[in-house]
Formats: sequence, structure tokens, C-alpha cells
Amino acid sequence: MIRAIIKMFIKNHWDITDTSVREAYGVLAGVLGILCNLMLFGVKLATGLFIDSIAVISDAFNNLSDLGSSLVAILGAKLSSQPPDKEHPYGHGRLEYIASLVVAFIIFGMGIQILRSSVEKVIAPKAVLFSPLSLGLLFGSILVKIWMYSYNRYIGKVINSGVNKAVARDSLNDAFATGAVIVGIVLGRYANFPVDGLLGLIISLLIIYTGFGIAKDSVNLLLGGAPDPRLVESICLLVLKGKNIKGVHDLIVHDYGPGRVIASIHAEVSHSLDIVDIHAEIDEIEKRIEDQLGINIVIHMDPVKETSQKESGDSNMAFEDTGSAPEDTDMASGDTDLVK
Repeated sequence: MIRAIIKMFIKNHWDITDTSVREAYGVLAGVLGILCNLMLFGVKLATGLFIDSIAVISDAFNNLSDLGSSLVAILGAKLSSQPPDKEHPYGHGRLEYIASLVVAFIIFGMGIQILRSSVEKVIAPKAVLFSPLSLGLLFGSILVKIWMYSYNRYIGKVINSGVNKAVARDSLNDAFATGAVIVGIVLGRYANFPVDGLLGLIISLLIIYTGFGIAKDSVNLLLGGAPDPRLVESICLLVLKGKNIKGVHDLIVHDYGPGRVIASIHAEVSHSLDIVDIHAEIDEIEKRIEDQLGINIVIHMDPVKETSQKESGDSNMAFEDTGSAPEDTDMASGDTDLVK
């Protein structure tokens, strides 16, 4: 379903390297989130007030916080797509990480408020009215949240968006939370302890934990944490596919936001090669990496001297001062740095 919606509303939806297309994906996800969460907030709030359940009302306000998250996601998509300027020569892509952090704060704050209300409900419990219609509406809201998880997860993967991945995780947690509320309403008919208030406590702690996890991921991205080892391996393997490349070292990766990754690496070549020919090969490798991985990379040529069989003590031609191969490199802290 989400693929059909994307084709309907996003022109050139396949060209995710285009900043305007990335922005359109983010805005579409945000608008769908606003519509769904607004509907869920109204339904759950009315249901919670009708059956006098703090757990359901808490779940409703959790959806209201999700609505705010969708607004932040739209704002983040708009701001992060701005072109580079004098003050920000590498663009504004990291604004998307800041938007994820704001989403985390919204989720965390709402969790604290729900926690306080749930404690009050545990101290002074009230009977919850059982209603088949209310249960049906809550089951329907779970299906909506599962769909929201699905489309946000899909869009997050397509455009590599931390905001959408965060919203997807939050949507799945919401589905589990609503399921717990349904179980609590049913158990409340037979239990003599404050099931409703206790479930409100569990939901609030789940919300707080989700906010903390999203904040942690966002801060790591802003601080310049180590990249995915699979990305490091892919870059090294693509460089080593060059017929005249003998080794690689000193890979550095800078992440300035989704679709704005810049890297540099040293490639070892024989000192006897024609510099014009090897430069042309290096240009081809840089272009290949940009096309396949979407990374703007600069490859520095390191000429190494060949040693004969007698000097090297080996049956094959060897090279002096070769850098370590990808599997022998160590990861440094901060922006990624592969060193000898």
C-alpha cells in the first residue's frame, strides 16, 4: 500500500539521491503520521474517558506526542534538504539527526507525564468499565500502528532516515502498549488489584525507554560515531578491485547527514606506473563508489617500490611499505579513521 501511495504523490520517487525527492519522502511520512495519530488520539481519548481508564487515556496522549513527532519529522525533512551555504559548506543534513533528538525529547517528556498519572491511579484506583465496542476500537488502533510501523520502516530504509526509523520503532511500541491495555481491561474484570494503573506505569516506562534509545542513537550520529563495518568493507573492496591497486589504508569517513557522506582513503600503487594512467583509474574507482554507495570519496595515491623475488624471499613480486589490508586495519574513535 505504501508503495502505491509513494508512486502517487512523489515524482521521480526512485531517485533518492535527489534532495527534493528525499524531502518529499519525509513530508509524506510526516503527513500520514499526523493523520493517523490525530485519528487515534481522538478515538482513544473518547474511549478512555468513557470507560474511565488511565491506561487508555495515557495511550491516547502517547499518540498525541507521536503527532508532534510527525510535525518535527516534516520540519526536519524541510530543513535538512537545504543546499550548502557559506556557513555550512557540507549542507544541512545533520539537522535530520537533530530532529530525531527532538522527537526523543517529546517522547521522553510524555512518558514522564503518563508515569505521574499512572502512579496516582495506583494509589487511588477506580473501576474500569468493560465495553466490547471500546475493545474493538483499540484492536483497530493496533492495526493502524502496525501499518505506521511498516511504512515508516520502509521509508527509513529507502532514504536512510534516522527520523523515520525512530518513528517506526515508536509505532511498534505503541502497538504493544495498546495490546497490553486490552489485556488489562479484560483482567480488570476479575482482578482486585489496580491493573489499569499498573499497566499505565508499564506503558510510561516503555515510552521513556523508547525516547532514551532514540536520543542515544541521535547523539551518536551527531558526535560522529564509527560507521557500519559493512560500509567500511564495501569501500575497501571497491577500491581493491582496481587492477593496479595493491593495498589500502587510512580510510576516513565523515557523515554530514543521510546522502551526504564524504570519505578519503590511501591506495597503494606501483611507483613504476604511468601517473596519467593510474590517475584515470583512480577517477573511475571514485565514480564507481559514488554510484554504488552514494559516497563522495577522494582516493590518495601512495606509490610503493617493487622488490624483486630475491629481495623479498618470496616467489611473487612484493611491495615495500604496503599499508595494511582492510581486515588488518583498526577502527579509531570519532569520525571513522582506518589506520595502519
